[in-house]
Amino acid sequence: MGMVPPMNRLLSRLLLCLGSLTLTISLQAEPLHVYFGTGGKGAEGIYQATFNPETGKLTPSQLAAKIESPGFLALHPNGKLLYAAATMDKEGGAAAYGIEEDGSLKFLHHVPSSDGRGAHIAVHPSGKFLLTAQYGGGSVALFPLDEDGKLGAPTVTKHEGGSGVVERRQEAPHPHWCGFSPDGRFALIPDLGMDGIVIYRVDTETPSITKHGFAESVPGGGPRHMRFSPDGKFIYLLNELSLSVTTFSWDAESGTTEKLSVTPAISEETKAGENFNSAAEILVHPSGEFVYSSNRGHDTVSVYDADPATGKLSVIQVQPIRGAFPRNINLSPDARWLLAAGADSNTVSVHALDEETGKLTYQRGHIINVPSPICILFAP
Repeated sequence: MGMVPPMNRLLSRLLLCLGSLTLTISLQAEPLHVYFGTGGKGAEGIYQATFNPETGKLTPSQLAAKIESPGFLALHPNGKLLYAAATMDKEGGAAAYGIEEDGSLKFLHHVPSSDGRGAHIAVHPSGKFLLTAQYGGGSVALFPLDEDGKLGAPTVTKHEGGSGVVERRQEAPHPHWCGFSPDGRFALIPDLGMDGIVIYRVDTETPSITKHGFAESVPGGGPRHMRFSPDGKFIYLLNELSLSVTTFSWDAESGTTEKLSVTPAISEETKAGENFNSAAEILVHPSGEFVYSSNRGHDTVSVYDADPATGKLSVIQVQPIRGAFPRNINLSPDARWLLAAGADSNTVSVHALDEETGKLTYQRGHIINVPSPICILFAP
């Protein structure tokens, strides 16, 4: 990238700094609510803590809502409703909660998906529907939302096929994440079993999704989660099984992709040294200059420098999370901190982020206990 950053990089940094300064000033008097989705031994539901964006400190966590396996959480665009991919009465589906002023959660209702437990959940920017991805069921469920955010009966769309490259993991479709293009016109569902991203066209009036295309990743990679670059030009797809990131270009008009590059998260030698190495979560810095992914087993976060012109990644740091099995990581809204959830250590640790280099520094003492945390969600 040369000695002098390109002009667009300097401008993006300046805008990010100004935005962060404005956000930091606005947050000084009011810390943020943080919610933790959980799933595992000792966990009773959704937990909540308060985060100070000035110091990076978290208050001790407390149980906010008792429900079985609320693995992943999502906010409604109005910021007043929280949804969880959770189980109730032995049926997987979506649960809705109202967020009270003090951060407590008020249970509204739970609607089964009719196809098992969801591995991920995402609300469309219009607020008219949400999606859940059923890893075990091999499907995507669309739940319509009324004007009050109430869940309607879902429509389930089945995926078909499996690459078969990795035995016992890719014999069938396994949707693992759901999200939307920046303009909301397309839904994208990485499928671990199919080694690619299933792309749907969105109709917000119905609402409905219609099969549109497929972005093929690396054989045996096992796609898990993905993120768009801030300018919407690139997709960064995290491959769980191969611990790598596939970069695609994205054509917003046609909803099509082109595979550009594949970047290992950690070395082959490092991967071979652990029995349970697998990638879990991926994030993109608001500047578009840095990407982060978590490595379970190795218990680290890989930090990548991202070229905003080409989308090409290069690893610049591998940061220990000071916990075990980081199934989820998330950036604070001002992008000054990264929180890492150690699912097997029952911890959430805080790492300061250097806005110039993107590198992380563990904040000693900035760690709390949360039972089996697998999702971190900030709320106003």
